[in-house]
Amino acid sequence: MLGVMPRPKGFDPTEVLDAAVGTFWQKGYAATSAQDLVDRTGLGRGSLYNTFSSKQQLFKESLRRYEETSATRVEEMLVAPGTIRERIRRVLMDVVHDEMDTSGTHRGCLAVNAALELGGVDDEVTARVRHNFERVENAFHAEFAAARQAGEIGSGRDPRALARFTLAAMYGLRVLGKTADRQALTQVVETTIEAF
Repeated sequence: MLGVMPRPKGFDPTEVLDAAVGTFWQKGYAATSAQDLVDRTGLGRGSLYNTFSSKQQLFKESLRRYEETSATRVEEMLVAPGTIRERIRRVLMDVVHDEMDTSGTHRGCLAVNAALELGGVDDEVTARVRHNFERVENAFHAEFAAARQAGEIGSGRDPRALARFTLAAMYGLRVLGKTADRQALTQVVETTIEAF
């Protein structure tokens, strides 16, 4: 007897995730309906739920996908040439430019938005967001530790504390970017850099 071959999916799961990321990022978890996801991904409900099992699972996978792109972007900017202050400024100003994008979306950061909406309420989402934050914090920490070793920052400065401070500034820019202007955000960046 011949086995039944599974049907090929006929779609790229990464493209579907990218569409879902955009939907959740724009609307938030609670305000995103199944129909929104169907409309944005181009999949039928059956295909969507056969692939991801639930809206919550699709959201968690969307957060994982977002981390792949956003954290990798920060990591790449941090290892580019320049002093620690130049590289941190580059990362933070990238946030400012993103928040001041003329499209007017001011979406902030999907991980921060998820933390504000579901942090402490949904354990799995909280863990996923915590992982994202820790990954970025660890990237900052590695660069501050190397900068301290190279004498770019004082030997008495704690690289972990500086990493957390910078992480808070970066995500604070995401929240402020929903309402503040470029001048205010740039002032936060410059004050953060002066703290090193």
